[in-house]
This record gives sequence, structure tokens and C-alpha cells, in this order.
Amino acid sequence: MDLITQMLLGFCVATDAFAVSVTNGMCSHKITKGNIFATAFTFGAFQGIMPILGFILGNRFTDFISKYQHYVALFLIGAIGLNMIVDAIKELKHPEDECHTKNIFTVRNLIIQGIATSIDALAVGVSLAAINANISSASLIIAIITFLCCSLGVYIGRKFGVLLGIRAKLGGGILLILIGLKIFVENII
Repeated sequence: MDLITQMLLGFCVATDAFAVSVTNGMCSHKITKGNIFATAFTFGAFQGIMPILGFILGNRFTDFISKYQHYVALFLIGAIGLNMIVDAIKELKHPEDECHTKNIFTVRNLIIQGIATSIDALAVGVSLAAINANISSASLIIAIITFLCCSLGVYIGRKFGVLLGIRAKLGGGILLILIGLKIFVENII
């Protein structure tokens, strides 16, 4: 997998975390640099670790997966993308449901959000194992891009509100489906 594809994958995987960061920024009455860093670090760490865990799990099933790698990658990445699109449409219909707590930046809340937004990164790790990608560089790129996107997301959320976060999730879902299709087409030709 080339660097540009890894970076696109990083942006796609980061969109859930970015959308949550935007929502956190929108829902918070006061944002500090510490809140921004804690959000970005937590989400970046989970997004960077989960593909490695998925890769390890994927390697356990290498013999099976290698025969059907392009189907597995298309299915997993496509399913993640489709799920992100469905979530974005639901949030677009009911954006008021996003703010539900007064102190959004607690350690407990950030960890729960970090895990929830990185489940797709676990599945991406399985897909990366299926195509025998370089997991070290992919995970590092995903973590860095997520950190940067989430740093910006909290700030933007405070300024512009929830619609940007929803649109980012929608765009990320579409891009993930396109990456899954790219991997599929590259392996059947």
C-alpha cells in the first residue's frame, strides 16, 4: 500500500474521531488547550493501536484470508464506510441528540469515545493483514492524522457546530468505500 493510500486511509479512519471531536467542541462551554490535547491524544492513541490489534487477529487467519484478501478488504472497509454514512445520515436528521453531558472532557468519557470511534480501525487492521500491508507505517500515519484532525476538530466544533462533523463522517464513509473498491480492483486485475 503506497503512502498516499495510507494517508487517505488515515483520514478516512479519523473521520469518526474528528466528528466526535467537533461534537465535543460544540457541546462544551469552555475549551482549554488541555481539553484539546487530551481529546487528540486519546483518539490518536486508540486509532493507532486498534489497527495493530486487527492486524494481529488478521494474521491468525492468514491462510484463509490470503485467498480472498480483496474480497475481505472490500467487505470490511466497505462495511465500515457504509456504517459511517448511515450514522452520518442519522445524525444529520437529529443533530440535537449529540450533546448529552455537561463535562464532555472527562478521562472516562474520552476513553469510551476513543474505543467507540476506533472499532473501525480494528477492522481496517484485519483488512491490512489481508493485503499484507506495512502495519507499522499505516498505524503511525493513522495515529498522527487522527491526532491532528481531532485537535482541529475540537476547535472547529466550538466555532462551527455539528454539521461539519457529520459531513466529515459522510465524506469519510464514501472515501472508505472507494479505498475498498480500489484494493479490490487492484487485486482482481
